[in-house]
Parts: sequence; C-alpha cells; structure tokens
Amino acid sequence: MKTSLIRTLALSALTSSLAYAEVPKLNLDIQQITLSGLSSGGYMASQFHLAHSNWVSGVGVIAAGPYYCARNSILTALNQCVNKQEGAIPLEDIQAILDGWRSEALVDPAEGLKGDKVWLLRGTLDEKIIQPVADALAEQYQGWVGEAQVKYLSDKPFAHLFPTKEQGSECSTSKSPFIGNCGFDAASDMLSFISPDASEHSVDKPGNLISIDQQKLGGEHASGMADQAFLYVPANCAAGQSCQVHVSFHGCNQNIEAVGNDYARLTGINQWADKHNTVVLYPQTKQSTLMPLNPQACWDWWGYTNDKYATKQGPQIQAVEHMINALAGVN
Repeated sequence: MKTSLIRTLALSALTSSLAYAEVPKLNLDIQQITLSGLSSGGYMASQFHLAHSNWVSGVGVIAAGPYYCARNSILTALNQCVNKQEGAIPLEDIQAILDGWRSEALVDPAEGLKGDKVWLLRGTLDEKIIQPVADALAEQYQGWVGEAQVKYLSDKPFAHLFPTKEQGSECSTSKSPFIGNCGFDAASDMLSFISPDASEHSVDKPGNLISIDQQKLGGEHASGMADQAFLYVPANCAAGQSCQVHVSFHGCNQNIEAVGNDYARLTGINQWADKHNTVVLYPQTKQSTLMPLNPQACWDWWGYTNDKYATKQGPQIQAVEHMINALAGVN
C-alpha cells in the first residue's frame, strides 16, 4: 500500500509538471518514418500507416486486430475485435470502405503500401486479443504488401504486453506497466525488420528521454490528448547528425497518468534508436470519464473522437502528424 501511494504521488508530480525540456534543434529526415504500437496503440499504428502510407515505410504492431475492425462502434469493438468474436470480421466490407476513403483522398493510395515492411506479434498467452483477431490483421497486411513483406510471430508464450529481453514484470501475466521480462528483444527484432536500411553506428553514450509540450507541438488537434509527450533523442541526433523518426503508441492504461514514462523508457526501442540514429516520439493520450468517454486512456480505434478517426481527418492522427513536422521544423 505504501509503495503504491508513493508511486501514485510520483506519477501525479510527473503529470502535473509544466517544466518541459527544450527540444534540441534536430536534423530530421522525415521523408519516410516508421511506427509501432501495443494494443490500442497497435490499432493506432495501423490507422496512421493506412492514412499516410506514402509517408510510412514500416510498422510494428503488438497485440491488435485489423484496420477499422470496430467500424465506428464501441459495441463492435468489444464483440469482435478484442477477446471474443461474434461472427467473422467482415474484411471485404472493411476493404470496400477503405477503397471509398481512398477515392475521397481521406487515406493515401494503395500504391503507397508497396515495399512497406510489417512486423506483427501476438503472444499465445494473450487473453485480451484472441488469435483470430490478430490473424485478421495479418491477413489484411499480407494482401496489401505481400506475404514476403510481413513477419508475423504468433507462437511465443507472451501475455498481453510488450516483450523485452529483461525489463518489466513476469512475461506470462498482463499487468501494469504491461512490459514483460520475456527473454526476447521485441523492439530490436521489430525495428531491424521494418527499418532494414538503417545503418548501425557506434554509441559513446546513451541519449536523453525528455518531456515535451504535446499541446504546443500537436496544435489544436491535440486538445483531447495529454499535455505532455515523451521524446527520445540519441546523442548523435542531439549533436546534429541526420536522424530518422520512429513513433511508438502506448496501449490502454499505459499512458503517462498510469505508468509515467515506463513505456517510453523500458521497451528497448531507445537502445535500438541509439545505435541507428533514430529519434523516437511517444505521444500520449489521457483518461476521460466524461464525453468523449475514455476511462482507460486508449487511442481512438472505435470512434470516440469522430467518425473519420482512422483517416487523415482523425484528430489524433492529425496531432501526431503535426508533432512530427514541428520536430523537423516543417510547421
């Protein structure tokens, strides 16, 4: 009880702080970016990917289902897209909706997916996302980018969490902060697959994880998100070397209010980023017990922000796009 209270007070201090770090002037190459996400963050990663397929070259998704699975309905999300499946997910209907959005330029053309690398993982002990749901995402991506471009890991004994080499809690149990000590470096396996052209550099010292003003960087579309986000800046990038950008979306109950900077600190993504000159953006959601209702601080994959949440008109997608451009000095 005492430890829990101390942690709660520490998280409260972290989330209430208004002293954001000054973002160093960065030399970012954002012609192509990569993405990753866990659970609702995995859903968001694929949504951002499909919306901006001309921009994204690779995506890694852990424990999530197919693009637009919920079809703008929380009831559909709960009945078909997580731990149960009442009827098969209508992938053909979803494809028809996607094609319609492409004709309206709400998402990038299908040609933008050509050559993209996709890494997917669902652990056999995952009780939050059942196998058929994860399989449906793999089926979509195999159809869009080709089987050779997809690496799908579905045979490892992991619970609903982000697997690491040696960080986090017991791998077979899904509990906060949902990072598992699994003896498997998912971050390195994922990023090495989706960023095959990223050359490795020597690392004299680790980079810095800093808290940044998400409202300032994200603009008006970030109003429904947290005040803070995290940014990992490798030493080489802070020194002015040209660096790539990776965006990683946390899962439900894994936001700053719930776990502090654990997701941004413990997954292993930063260690890979140090060696591959990659700045990592960790955008943050926030809990809401009012409308829009989002008590677990999930990313919007069922429509609580608007009915175009999975397209370029989705507020969260627009906010993250704005943040990336602002970090690169484009805005």
